[in-house]
Amino acid sequence: MEFTDLGDRLSCSICLNIFIVPVTLRCGHNFCRECITHALDTQDASGVYSCPECRDVFQDKPLLQANSNLQNIVEIFYSKQPDTAAFINPCTYCMDSFKPAVKTCMNCESSMCFDHLKVHSKSHTLIDPTTSLEDRKCSIHKKKMMFYCYEDAKCICANCCLGDHMEHKVEMIDEASEKKKEKLRSFLGLLNSKRERIDRKIQNFQEDIRERQEKALELADMATALFRNIRRQLEVLEKNVLTDIFRKGEEFSKQVSGLIEPLEVKKDDLSRKIQYIEKMCNMTDPIALLQDQKSDRDDFCVPQECDRFFLDDYVNQPEHLDLMSKTIHTGLYDIVNDISSRMLAFEASDIILDVNTAAANISVSYDMKTVCLSRKDQSYPESPERFKDGQMISLKSFSSGWHYWDVETSELGDWMMGLAYASIDRQGEYSWLGENTKSWCLTRFQNQYSVIHDGEEKFISHKCLSQKFRIYLDYRAGRLSFYELGDSVKHLYTFTTIFTEPLHAAFGLVEDKDDCWLRIIS
Repeated sequence: MEFTDLGDRLSCSICLNIFIVPVTLRCGHNFCRECITHALDTQDASGVYSCPECRDVFQDKPLLQANSNLQNIVEIFYSKQPDTAAFINPCTYCMDSFKPAVKTCMNCESSMCFDHLKVHSKSHTLIDPTTSLEDRKCSIHKKKMMFYCYEDAKCICANCCLGDHMEHKVEMIDEASEKKKEKLRSFLGLLNSKRERIDRKIQNFQEDIRERQEKALELADMATALFRNIRRQLEVLEKNVLTDIFRKGEEFSKQVSGLIEPLEVKKDDLSRKIQYIEKMCNMTDPIALLQDQKSDRDDFCVPQECDRFFLDDYVNQPEHLDLMSKTIHTGLYDIVNDISSRMLAFEASDIILDVNTAAANISVSYDMKTVCLSRKDQSYPESPERFKDGQMISLKSFSSGWHYWDVETSELGDWMMGLAYASIDRQGEYSWLGENTKSWCLTRFQNQYSVIHDGEEKFISHKCLSQKFRIYLDYRAGRLSFYELGDSVKHLYTFTTIFTEPLHAAFGLVEDKDDCWLRIIS
């Protein structure tokens, strides 16, 4: 292996430099002791500790295990690179052999290898190894910089504090450094929180993509089956239309054939008369011509009035075209109606009613699918989620995707069905479905159907004859549709909006009718 490749493998993933005092986490990844210590310290506020490389989460702050084998490899790596060793700061205390320094002490102004660093004073200020400390000294007094001036934002020596910076706010470098680190750690915590929020958003988007892709495949299969069925129905319709056309053609042929036979007889009779008259015209004996009595008869010389030709009565009758047009229109209508039914025929959502939200005058069936008005209040336990009067919502909520469910209603009574946020008021005038910004509903009141949202009511002009309805939700598209399920599927109304909270199926019954109920049948 090339030394450059080995150097890449011996690099800390935090500082990107060769390991300095390498330590190992429980997940097996290695870091410089100082690098990983600072990284874990920044996670103290959240109480959640993770490996910066693999993101493995630890329940407690992990203990750092010294990796002596890796440390030896790093030392061998340095010693086997003579060209590089000349540019590496050597350990000040290794007099007999060359060992690269891993840290330089600002207090002692010396550089140390791994071994000497272990026994060095922990209270001294350590920096990355360097061969010159001149840049660490005051450029004016050539003294070690020990203070930090906040007004001039620069490091200064003791003489500077007594001179130009006497009235300035100054602080020991270590203290100023710790304050800046604390500020940076706080900022780092904000950045980490922001990154976590972005990570969650990315995960949500990825989940949306996965869900959309799965739904796209499902819809593609549905579309393929739908068009296959359309082609089959069109082929059947084409066959029926052609059968009708050929049948009408055969009927026409039989009718016209019955007319041709007497015409052929008349044609033969006329041919004989024509032949006889031509013979008479060619006679040279005038006496014989004049004495011929046969040609003088009216029925012989004057042709009978032939019936007016009546093919137009069969060919040009518009009812033939009307019949074909009616067959096509009826067939196409059936196909379109079948398409509408199939478009809504994906798997229905399983709606379970939440009895903890049911008003006291609402009775709920054992299977949590049927609600009806009760003449006496039910003995429900107290709950802040419970409606004051006549309403309840489902246990399940929807915050994405496509969903539908079917509801059957009583023939009598007034009711409401639709969707609502869980944050809808539980009592008061604006707690009723449709009377606020947090619910949308289809309602029947005094046998008149309408849709309501935010107190705005729109009446349905279509007369509903069925007691079965379908509610269809496309959450992400912001579409909520209502359909009547009769002999055919009839669209009643579609709300278009932007949903901002999870939606629950919602149901309501008006108290002045005894026999009023709603049943989820999907």
